[in-house]
Amino acid sequence: MPDDARPPTRRLMLLRHAKSAWPDGVADHRRPLAGRGRKAAPAIGAFMARQELIPDLALVSTARRAQETWELVAEALPHEVEARDAVGIYEVAAAAMIDVIRKVEPTVEKLLIVGHNPGMAELALLLAGSGNAVALERLEAKFPTAGLAVIDFTIEQWSEIAPGTGRLVQFVTPRMLDEDE
Repeated sequence: MPDDARPPTRRLMLLRHAKSAWPDGVADHRRPLAGRGRKAAPAIGAFMARQELIPDLALVSTARRAQETWELVAEALPHEVEARDAVGIYEVAAAAMIDVIRKVEPTVEKLLIVGHNPGMAELALLLAGSGNAVALERLEAKFPTAGLAVIDFTIEQWSEIAPGTGRLVQFVTPRMLDEDE
């Protein structure tokens, strides 16, 4: 297939919410970020800005810790990004998140999902059929809070996304950013 006939690449960024607190008497959905999470989220946002990992759209879990993570990440980005609350990604399996992704309009080329484990780790591993071997190994070991997986797809629209069709480009954690300083 000639280069000009290849379908465009879509980029999916999976961001697990930053470290949350466990206050007594607070329902899981309402748990806020912990101090460590309030530090990690803007650091990941700054990394995304430096690496030009700016989404066209962010789908954010309605859980408070995910919303707070997105707010802190978004402040570090160079321009405002459209964000939508996504009820369908709160503590669900990877297959349910794929269904949400498939409904994203084709005009969105770079999509960010801010969600939860174990679904985020399952989704990243399910979609990444190839890519950076070191990053894949780290991802298989653990998808920590505020971890960011970047997966590219050669598809025309999100409805075509399927297991094993992505290429893991990067997997970054707050600890890795601390080591770079």
